[in-house]
Parts: sequence; structure tokens; C-alpha cells
Amino acid sequence: MSPIQSARATEAVNTLRFLAVDAVQKANSGHPGMPMGAAPMAYVLWHRHMLQDPTHRDWPNRDRFILSAGHGSMLLYGLLHLAGYPLSIDDLKAFRQWNSLTPGHPEWRHTAGVETTTGPLGQGFANGVGMAIAERYLAAHFNREEFEIVDHWTYAIVSDGDLMEGISHEAASLAGHLGLGKLIYLYDDNDISIDGSTDLSFTEDVTGRFEAYGWQVLHVRDGNDLEAIDRALTDARAEIRRPTLIRVKTVIGFGSPAKAGTAASHGAPLGEDEVRATKKALGWPEEPSFHVSEEVREHMLAIAERGAAERTAWEGVMQAYRSEYPELAAEWDAWHANDLPDTVYDAIPRFSAGDSLATRAASGKVLAAIGPHVGSLLGGSADLTGSNNTDIPGREGLQRDDPAGGYIYFGVREHAMASLCNGMSLHGGIRPYCGTFLVFTDYMRGAMRLSALMGLPVTYVLTHDSIGLGEDGPTHQPVEHYMALRAMPNVYFVRPADATETAQAWALTLRTNDRPTLLALTRQKLPVLDRSRSVDAGVERGAYILQQEKGDLDVILMATGSEVALAVDAAAILEADGVGVRVVSMPSWEVFEEQDADYRERVLPPGVTARVSIEAGVTLGWSRYTGAHGVSLGLDHFGASAPAGKLFEAFGFTVDAVVQAARGQLPAS
Repeated sequence: MSPIQSARATEAVNTLRFLAVDAVQKANSGHPGMPMGAAPMAYVLWHRHMLQDPTHRDWPNRDRFILSAGHGSMLLYGLLHLAGYPLSIDDLKAFRQWNSLTPGHPEWRHTAGVETTTGPLGQGFANGVGMAIAERYLAAHFNREEFEIVDHWTYAIVSDGDLMEGISHEAASLAGHLGLGKLIYLYDDNDISIDGSTDLSFTEDVTGRFEAYGWQVLHVRDGNDLEAIDRALTDARAEIRRPTLIRVKTVIGFGSPAKAGTAASHGAPLGEDEVRATKKALGWPEEPSFHVSEEVREHMLAIAERGAAERTAWEGVMQAYRSEYPELAAEWDAWHANDLPDTVYDAIPRFSAGDSLATRAASGKVLAAIGPHVGSLLGGSADLTGSNNTDIPGREGLQRDDPAGGYIYFGVREHAMASLCNGMSLHGGIRPYCGTFLVFTDYMRGAMRLSALMGLPVTYVLTHDSIGLGEDGPTHQPVEHYMALRAMPNVYFVRPADATETAQAWALTLRTNDRPTLLALTRQKLPVLDRSRSVDAGVERGAYILQQEKGDLDVILMATGSEVALAVDAAAILEADGVGVRVVSMPSWEVFEEQDADYRERVLPPGVTARVSIEAGVTLGWSRYTGAHGVSLGLDHFGASAPAGKLFEAFGFTVDAVVQAARGQLPAS
């Protein structure tokens, strides 16, 4: 390559800076400081090292780039514009405006070239680790000696804020343990956070920390030294046994006479006078705003040209691969299309009425059965493998020296685990799942919310779903979690009543490609329910008539999870007294709400107002189904430490309590 430090390179860097400055000023909102300081490292990475083809944005072997410091989004938008992505100057001028392609923080699927949604700090950092895991796993599975069809890098620009967030600690630790050598992060080391100098709160030895994690750490003392940045990236790519953090010492708001190096340039426009002063200081034309010279446009076309050439060469290799390894090629296509064969669904086990097993155990049986049919299904547990039943027999652990291992030991890193699964899903070719206790969704909610926001088909196996876990006590007993997760848009929260519904829930998640599915599963054994009087299909309708009433309908008992069996037993007593009882299992409210009105009203006839809901969690929200006259049996307080049977009895989850509640709904005789 030609020497990088040149007048044209300097002009390209300043173009990135002032596209950000002008866009933030026009929007009167945004973060100019980070792009102004980090533009040189972004330029070097994209112009000299990144491989991507803007005309084939889903090319599987492209390098991935994450702007983990998503508040500096205009840096990414400027890069995309100059690299040839379909993002015009007019789009840049519409920064942060309604219906624009340049929202305040980068959004996946919204803007071409954005690899993940970032903004909540630390998430992009962890997403990148997941992408690097996916790259290495796919390479181990599909590459052959003469056909290296998976061979790309994952890059990110991370900030002081990213490194402060706990999720970065979790993710960095696992990345070092796994030796993810094709993971390279550029650290925008500018010593400034919103509150001011990082001396206020962040004085740790970052180099020592990452070296202790097993990372290579390189240093660039001057963030404007393009040659030094280039050398560091070259050295990083030479180290394939360790991930690399490149500490680039930058100046936030570089070029601004009044605001460079201060928090004042972080999250607000520079102001018109300071914009003029900054342009003068860097020798930039004051007008027009959003200035891009034809020379810079031509210079930056090298990104697209190099990427197109590499992509074309890769397609030639892939064509030969298809001829040499047709079965592997077909598998490659299926993995990347999320196309599961019918044999997967045929393999899902059936369970017989009268059997008794925990839904976590049923989930484990389903995983064991489908695992051999779904090679792209990759996941694990946050140090709870035996409790979550998330392992697949015959699969070894994915480790530094066994990248083909089909099971991930995430360790006690719930937040990073969820974010890594997002990264694996975003990468493509992987259908990720992860497991922990339901109560620990508190630790991983930020990443789960991004699963939902991006519409990623991540499966969350969440066991120990109620007070039924018993003696571990209230710290481990989810109470408010069902409703908290149901409140999150674009998720399927499924709480199966028994093993049969658990199998149906796995079929649902395997067919779902536009959102995460959350499976809430029991520790305790539950009976497999008799379905001789059931109506409709089950979980795929969200709620259904598990037990049709005999004769006229007097009262509806509705429940989820372990409490459905209570409703069935209570119905038997009420029926013996001549009461017409319908038992409705409601494993997923979200799926039920997607059904047409006729179906929903058939399951819950509006004219029947005598209704009782039963669920071992807070009652908030159940009134949408019980109505103003119904009653909810729930748990509007924390649990306690005792055997599960005692807790259900003490907290009123008994057959007698359900019967009494139902009788209270009936008119006086």
C-alpha cells in the first residue's frame, strides 16, 4: 500500500470531522466531539484494512465494524456515505430527524451498513465478541484446507464509557479466555466523559486489565498519527491467538479552539461561532456546509473497489466449494437462511398424559432431540448447565483449542451472554440460545431489550420460574418478572403448563425469525395434562381451551405454567357440583394477542364475566383478561425460603383457593 500520511488522507479525515460537526449543528442535537477525535482511526481502518462491498451488503465474509460508542453515530454515517453505501448528503442533513436514515444512534436494519444497534454503552463491545465467536465457529465447521470461505475480522471503536460498563468486563474476560484473535477494538482514549475528566471516576490501569484478560494491548500515542494507527492495526492482525485492544490517545472535539479536550464538545452542538472557528483552525472552508470534495470522493472509493474485488474472488472460491462439497454448501445455505428441515419438528418428542417432569427437563429433552438436526443452534448457559438443561449430548464445549465445539460455557456473565447471543445472531449463520434462572433477567435485560428492538431470534431458556424453586428463597424467586418481560415490545414470553406445551414452545421459537422467545420453565415436576377435552392447537395460538366445559359455561379459569394444573384440579371439583367450567391455558399473551378477534372471543367469550386468573406472580396486568368483575390469584409480594409445596400452600396457590375464588364469581343461588 502507498504511504498513508498525505494531504488527501488529511482532507478525508477532516471531511469526516466536519460532516459530523455540520450535521449536529443543523440538527441542534448530537455528539460532535467523539467523531472529531476518532475520525483518523476510523479513516485508517476503513480505507486501509476493512473488507466490505456496499453493493453486496450481506456478503457473509465481509469484515464487521461496530461503533460501540454509538453516540458518535455521525462518524459512522459519514463513513458509510463516503464508502458508497446508499446514504446521501441529504440523508446526513436529516440527522436525528423524523423518518430519516440517520437516527441519533445507529440502528440495525434501518441504515444500510450498520451491523448492530448501539447506544447503550458496552453492548456493541459484547456484540462484537459474539460476532467473533460466530466467525470462528463457522470457520471450524465449514472451512476446508483449500477452501477458506470464512475468514474475516470483527472491528469496533469503543469508548471510555464502554469500558466502564460492567458488560465490557464480562465480555472481555470471555473473549480472552477463548482467544478470539480475529477481534480488534480501537479504544478512543480521550480522557473525557459527560461529567468531565475521567479522573473523576475512571483511573484504573486499562492496559493491565486487558492484558490480565488475555488480550494483546497496543498503543498509539497520537490519535492523529495515521501511520502509527496503520502499524498498530497491522500488528493486531498478526496476532491470531489473542484479541487486541489498540489504545489510541485522542482529543475529543479535536480542532475546536474553545472546546477541544473538554466535556463541552461531547453531547451538544459546538455553536455557530465555534463551528466557524474550528473550520478556520483546521483550514476548512466555512461554506458550504457538508462539504465533500470530488478528490475525497474518488479517494474513498478505494474502500468499495477493494471490497468488490475481494467479494468477487470469494464468490469464485465459493463456487468451487459448492462443486467439491455440495452437502456442506447446502448446509451453509440452510444455516444462513435460518431454514430448518421438517425433520427438526418431527424430532421434537411427544409426551404422554400422566407423566410427570419439570418443564426445564422437558426443554432439555427437546434440545437433545433437535440438536443433531440443527447444527446452527449454538448456545449454552451462564454456569447453570445442569440446572437449565441447556447442553446437547454429544457436543463438546467451544474452547480456545476447540473452536468447533457446539456448546458455550458462558460463565457467570448473564448480561454479556445475552449480548453475545445478539452478536452471533447479527453475524448470520447461527441460531443462538442461552440459559439462566428467570430471576436473573434483571442482569441481562439491557441486552434482551436490544434483542427485541432488533428483532433477533434469540431463544432464552429461563428456568426456576416461580416460588416453585423453593428453598433458595426470595432472592431467586421471580415475582414481577413475568409482567416486566411481557411489557417489553416484540418478544414472545412463553410460560408452558407442562412438557407438551414446552415442546410446542420450542417449535414456536424455531419458527420465529423476527423476535426473541423467552421460555419460562419450572424447577419442580409438573403433570403432563390430559388433552382429551382441549380445543385448538396450543402454544402456537398463545392461549387455548385446554378443557372444554360440559354444558353451559359458567366460569372461566385461566392460568399459565405450573398453575394450570391447579385450575384443572379445581375444575374437577366445581364440575362435580354442576358448575360449567372452562380451563384456558395462556402460555403466551403476545401470541394470543396476534390471533384474530373471533378466535380470542371464542376462547374468552365477552359475555362470560365470571373469570379467575391463577399465576404465581404479580397480578398487575391480568385485568385485561379477567375484566372488571373477575379476580386474580397471584403474588403481590416477595417469596420466602421453604420447600415449594409449603410456599404454594402458604401463599394461597391451592385447589381449595381456586375453587373458592371461582364460587365467588358465580351468582348467588
